[in-house]
Amino acid sequence: MRWWDERILPRLVDRVCAFGALDELRRSACEGLHGRVLEIGFGSGLNVVHYPAAVTDVVAVEPSDVAWHLAERRLDRASAPVTRGGLDGQRLPFPDASFDSALSTFTLCTIPDLAAALAEVRRVLKPGGELHFVEHGLAPQPGVQRWQQRITPLWSRAAGGCHLDRPIQDQLEEAGLEVTEIERFFGTGPKPFTFFYLGHATRS
Repeated sequence: MRWWDERILPRLVDRVCAFGALDELRRSACEGLHGRVLEIGFGSGLNVVHYPAAVTDVVAVEPSDVAWHLAERRLDRASAPVTRGGLDGQRLPFPDASFDSALSTFTLCTIPDLAAALAEVRRVLKPGGELHFVEHGLAPQPGVQRWQQRITPLWSRAAGGCHLDRPIQDQLEEAGLEVTEIERFFGTGPKPFTFFYLGHATRS
């Protein structure tokens, strides 16, 4: 499956996630970003067009060379300079308290050690800095949860390690981030795949 994850999946994500309701969720997640921004799971740069004017520069954490190549055509449209500054969200090569804001859009579902990654995000955020996020994850209804848990093992193999059943809000709070703003809702499509978390979490 390595060839699929490395060569094919980044191109599929680039096409599927670029338009419609998902793009609108990305736009909402980017609102209010400012200063120096860490974006984990930068992908093919789908958020670039949504960076607010208050963003001074962006450091992109992206393990996929294919996704970074796809992003090149979008970087000229960015309102702030973007540099690739890391390959692994679980081990960030940046000093403590070095970012004003952080951004994650449909990334927390795939990171193998999510607790480690969120601890790193908290470490590199300045006190009072916010992680802006939109993610899909565990739904509140037990019936939907059971389907998410049944589907996830096979889905994860086909979708680059994506988990449908992660309780995103709980995991943010367990990492020591204060969830200060959140919307939880179903989008359009099959319920196991479309329960979303949109909001901000602050480093105290």
